[in-house]
Amino acid sequence: MATSGTYAFTLDLTDMIEESFERAGLELRSGYDYRSARRSIDLLMLEWQNRGLNLWTIQEGTTSITAGTARYALSSDILDVIEVYIRTNSGDSSTQFDQMMTRVSISAYAHLSNKLTQAKPLQYWVEKDPGAIALNLWPVPDSVESYTLGYYYMQRIEDSGSPGSNEMDMPSRYLPCLVSGLAYQLSLKRPEIADRAPALKADYEEQWTLAADADREKAAFKVTPGGYRF
Repeated sequence: MATSGTYAFTLDLTDMIEESFERAGLELRSGYDYRSARRSIDLLMLEWQNRGLNLWTIQEGTTSITAGTARYALSSDILDVIEVYIRTNSGDSSTQFDQMMTRVSISAYAHLSNKLTQAKPLQYWVEKDPGAIALNLWPVPDSVESYTLGYYYMQRIEDSGSPGSNEMDMPSRYLPCLVSGLAYQLSLKRPEIADRAPALKADYEEQWTLAADADREKAAFKVTPGGYRF
């Protein structure tokens, strides 16, 4: 039996949009149809990131820490911070040490009696502004040691862009979900196929569940009961 021997199937924007129009029972006929569909794709990408953690968007970053400075603004492409650690003796193979930091709420941060206390940072509050986010460290870094702040973050999915030859910033296994989601979005815009919306939505949700389940963390998870605290 002859096979292709390749594993590179993907769809560019034009192919994705055409497939979605066909699933919705429509034809892609004009430049406006294309622009409208591309706009819906970008909105879908934002919806996906509101749904939860997409593992392929997780990246690692580091930044140097300045003694006496508590607030550190991060790049605008960062949606949220997942884990943060403080590193000492960075680059030294024998003494480099990472210590995980604890994320606290704005309420817990606000209740700190002295926000100017200087020592090795142990906690952080994530300040979310419309344009970007920032990490507020406590205690405020001191000058006793040289610290590096490391963090794992959820990066925003790239925009679709204009050229039809562009591919989306996602694994190919999410293509069925994207095509189904766009077909559903099209049914919300076109009154003539509004009756197909429930079926298209059901298909979209099924494809999302399949993709999200395949993308979940598969490492072992251990829970140790610790009793009750009063």
